[in-house]
Amino acid sequence: MVYNNYKRVLLLLTLLLIPTLSQAQSAPDFYKNRTVFLQIGSGSGGGYDIIGRLFARFMGPYISGNPKIVPQNVPGGGSLALANNFANIVPRDGSVFGIFNTGMILTPLLTPSVVKYDPRKFKFIGAPAREAHVLIAWHTAPITTLEDVFKREVIVGATAPGGAPFDYPLLTNELLGSKFRIVTGYRSSHESRLAMERGEVHALAGHGWASVKSDFVDDIATGRIRVIAAFGMQKHYDLQNVPLFPIGKSEEERQLFNLMYSRQITGRPFMTPADVPQDRLEALRKAFSATMKDKAFLADAEKLNVDIDPVSAEELERLVGELYAVPRPILDRMQKILSSN
Repeated sequence: MVYNNYKRVLLLLTLLLIPTLSQAQSAPDFYKNRTVFLQIGSGSGGGYDIIGRLFARFMGPYISGNPKIVPQNVPGGGSLALANNFANIVPRDGSVFGIFNTGMILTPLLTPSVVKYDPRKFKFIGAPAREAHVLIAWHTAPITTLEDVFKREVIVGATAPGGAPFDYPLLTNELLGSKFRIVTGYRSSHESRLAMERGEVHALAGHGWASVKSDFVDDIATGRIRVIAAFGMQKHYDLQNVPLFPIGKSEEERQLFNLMYSRQITGRPFMTPADVPQDRLEALRKAFSATMKDKAFLADAEKLNVDIDPVSAEELERLVGELYAVPRPILDRMQKILSSN
């Protein structure tokens, strides 16, 4: 009996020591012959999936220890499911990192009731590019110009609150008088696209331009899909001939649009959970940066119409600090708008 109790105590102590020993390993030792998971905060087939899997193919050799990177899709709520997982159940040892929806950083500020995470605790790796968002419509939809969205109802598809395809049209309805009707529940941009093709919705509002270029290039070329307008504080270099939604008439309205569109600067951020050892975080950041200079990676990115215009971890951290210092009245007004639907 005493011997069995001794074994149980020894086993318990060993299990308690495993995380400590793992944390003590250097980055090269930790990553050597390891499988690392790149979790993608969307369903398969969309722009986030394409970008995540592109990095998964090329980034491993640039990480000290040369681990194998395996992509995993974690769809749900515009990366809400992935962010909640990162805060509560994902290992914090550097064996898991993720690519998130552009709106994930803003969601705790704008719709705090649905979140179980604080993005300020996550650790940025970087973002491959700044983002732009557009309104695209199926060729049979009853809109052909920006002015049309203020004249007649336009049904648009979205995943859930917190993502640009939901938040952008809701804000323009409130501040500009557009007539979007938002249908939610689609698990990914790919599902939204199928809904548009089936005629369930007329259009997609706040859809990432990077996704449009990679997913819909043939449809745009043949005219099956029209790029109606763009959202943002200023025009994207690809979209100089596409009209920009107005950004309001008052200073408060401009502040509200600026807050909403700030996610375009964060792009599609790559992050780790909190508390990842600093040397492993630095190994991931260096590998991420090196990958975006790899000639074969850049060639594949060009083939897939994936923009590469890197945003550093430091710039992302600075932006988050600025967002979380936005005056309370502006946040209150935005929360009221977003909870009105």
